[in-house]
Amino acid sequence: MKEQGREFDFFEQEVGLLDTVGTRAREIIGQDCSMVSACVARPYPLVVDRAKGSIVKDIDGREYIDFVAGIAVMNAGYSNPDVKAAISAQLEKMVHCGYGDFFAEPPLKLAKKLRELSGYSRVFYCNSGAESVEAAMKLSLWKTKRQNFIAFYNAFHGRTLGALSLTGSKVRQKEHFPTIRTVHTHYAYCYRCPMKLEYPSCGVECAKQIENLIFRRELSPEDTAAVFIEPIQGEGGYIVPPQEFHKEVRKICTDNDVLLAADEVQTGCFRTGPFLAMENFEIRADITCLAKALGAGLPIGAMLADRDLMDWPPGVHSNTFGGNLLSSAAALASLEFLEKENTENHVREMGAHIRQRLRELQENFPCIGDVRGLGLMIGAEIVKPDKSIDPARRDRIIKEAFKDGILLLPCGDSVIRFSPPLVMTDEEADLGFDKFEKALKRAVR
Repeated sequence: MKEQGREFDFFEQEVGLLDTVGTRAREIIGQDCSMVSACVARPYPLVVDRAKGSIVKDIDGREYIDFVAGIAVMNAGYSNPDVKAAISAQLEKMVHCGYGDFFAEPPLKLAKKLRELSGYSRVFYCNSGAESVEAAMKLSLWKTKRQNFIAFYNAFHGRTLGALSLTGSKVRQKEHFPTIRTVHTHYAYCYRCPMKLEYPSCGVECAKQIENLIFRRELSPEDTAAVFIEPIQGEGGYIVPPQEFHKEVRKICTDNDVLLAADEVQTGCFRTGPFLAMENFEIRADITCLAKALGAGLPIGAMLADRDLMDWPPGVHSNTFGGNLLSSAAALASLEFLEKENTENHVREMGAHIRQRLRELQENFPCIGDVRGLGLMIGAEIVKPDKSIDPARRDRIIKEAFKDGILLLPCGDSVIRFSPPLVMTDEEADLGFDKFEKALKRAVR
């Protein structure tokens, strides 16, 4: 306990934070901070032990209402009985087979379900969101024989070196590392338009910049492999663009023979209502990347495309654990459960309910500058009286919420994200927002 590390010291200095957790939690945090790389960041001292549905219990038995879902991972809820049964059944047979070298039924069953839900005819399996993005980058480069990409400011696509080249929201993590050439452009962040325009009179000029500026001054379309885009920007601040934005980007890609790759790692698997968030915008990307919620808590990623695009030969790309049997079984069970439970409608209704609760709070708490979202991917932007960003207050609200038994996480410059399990009930959401209001009152005092 003598060398607990900077993270433990940070929690000690945060008034009242460590006082809310028990003895066992403090012991584990102290040991963890002395051994685990300090590059991981935790906003508050939660030591999880078990969970069910939308409720997480810590190592000392305290319960929390979870508006995080493991960063939009536990869509089917914690300890989902259907997923547990599928994992147990597969565990009795075998865990791993080396799917890149052999055949097995669980990954095939999952591929059929993904084809049914998405319409794409081919799938490539990997282990995470960053890996699925890396695979999409590699496929784009291989198919087009071009060397460059376009992505967006505020974007997040991962922290591996290739994906980090696309990422536009993590400047610190990009320092001192080599990158693949990527030109960034403006996303449709209408609340803080970087071009100082007003929607809808702007005509989504931000999207048109790809053709009007980048293709004319920065990067020829003949040397652009793909445009990578999030349907809703996640780590950049849960930014929801207007309907026309994605349609304009799709049109530009089609007109210029450039691939469009959608990063649905956080938005996919019914998070916004439909299976893929791009369905909200009536857009189909050439390549789609999935991970996070796909494995229901187990690591798995998938890159989806059609046969005429994903026609690369054997050996061009592979990995050891892609198509892992246990992860495939969990993923299939989770998707089937979410289908069976009519999740799309529940997500739309619950999302509307949470946005309404936030807007009601907004009337009494001017620090809530903007409320936005689709389905259960909702952001509340915290601002100063002059409407500038207020990350310090945002972080204070999150910590006060933790003290009241609510799990929240930040994103963007000054945003609180709400991405609960898709099985959250009205009663849980309302209790959570009653507690959230108390936390707000303390944080703005």
